[in-house]
Parts: sequence; structure tokens; C-alpha cells
Amino acid sequence: MKAHEVVMNWVTSELASGRLHIGDHLPGERALAETLQVSRSSLREALRVLEALGTITTATGSGPRSGTIITAAPEQAFALSLNLELATQRVEHEHVAETRLLLESWAALHSAPEQVDQAAAGALLDRMDEAGLSVEEFLALDAEFHATLSRAAGNPLISTLMDALRLAIADHTAELARALPEWTRTADRLRAEHRAILAALAGGDSVAAGDLLREHISGYYAETTAATRTP
Repeated sequence: MKAHEVVMNWVTSELASGRLHIGDHLPGERALAETLQVSRSSLREALRVLEALGTITTATGSGPRSGTIITAAPEQAFALSLNLELATQRVEHEHVAETRLLLESWAALHSAPEQVDQAAAGALLDRMDEAGLSVEEFLALDAEFHATLSRAAGNPLISTLMDALRLAIADHTAELARALPEWTRTADRLRAEHRAILAALAGGDSVAAGDLLREHISGYYAETTAATRTP
């Protein structure tokens, strides 16, 4: 078993038992290496792997945020894996769009009005109405809006996958948006579609919300794909 697997298994076991919680500090390097019976150099390598996967964060200095802290951010690991798949072209952005359709339409169908964080979603939409937003700023708010809606289904794995997709395709999404000939008009349409989706969810019409989401995602994907297609 590789060192990072040893450390991951130990962290997983400690979390499952309740002896460790998200936000807790790991023991010091020397103590942990002795506990797990691995060399300190192997432990350092393992910690670097776990930090890349979002399992831990490490910071030097003093204070409550220094040291090695358990974060358990699985979306970072999913995003890293997805980025590799996209880079090798085993997975294409069309597949990402299809996955979004599946996840978000399912989430809409399984949401109840009282589960929708209308205040948070509405605040994001208000920020998207602000003048002078860059494409990147608009899209970051857009992605957070979709993630907020997905959490209303009460399935943390759906939310994690949504966050991973958002992280993995952020740069590509911005590139596509900048290629649109009339971004302002597109942004206005997206704002209107977002408000219609939120209204449907808040009103308890999950079927309509799912239909609107499918049209919203499919329409935007088709528009950006057409804008970047070589004549």
C-alpha cells in the first residue's frame, strides 16, 4: 500500500469513528509518521497528494489555521480527475453538458419549495444584475446559483458533483462566453431564465423547473458551440 493510501485509510477510519472531524488538525509530522509506521519523507509526499485531492490543507506559521487541517473537499478531487479526463479527450465538454442536464433536472424534480434557499439564490441573481460585471464574474455567480439550486434536493453527492463540474470547466466556460458575438444580450436572456427557474422551484412546480433547466442548459450549450464552430 502506498504512503498516501495508508494516510487516507487512517484519516477515513478516524473520521468514521468520530475521533476526528472536519476542521480538526492532524497530529504533528513526527507523531503521525510513527503512528502509521511510514518514513517522514513518505508522509510528506502523502500529505502533498492528499492536499491536491482536497482532503487536507497545510499552512505554516502559528494560529488556529496553521498546521495540517482536515477539509474533506471531495469536489476538488473530482474536479482534478475530470480535468485530466478532459485533457486526454476521453471526456468531452459535450459529455459535461449532458451530465449537468442529468444532475440538475434530477435535483429540480426532487426539490421541495421549503428546501430552496430563495434568499441565497435571489441574492446571487441580484448580484448578476449589477452593471460592469466581467464575463468571469458573471459566470462564477451563474455557477454558484446552479449549485445553490442543486442543494435543494438534499443529496450531498449531487451538490459535490455540481461543484466539481463547476471547478473543472470554469476556464473553458469563460472562453466560450467570450467568443459570443453579443454577450450582453445572452447575459440578459440567462438572467431572465434564471429567475423563471427559481420562481418555478419556489412555487413548487418541480416539473416545470426541470423543463426550464433543460432548456436553459441545452440552449446555452448550443449557442456557445455554434459561436466557436469553425465555418
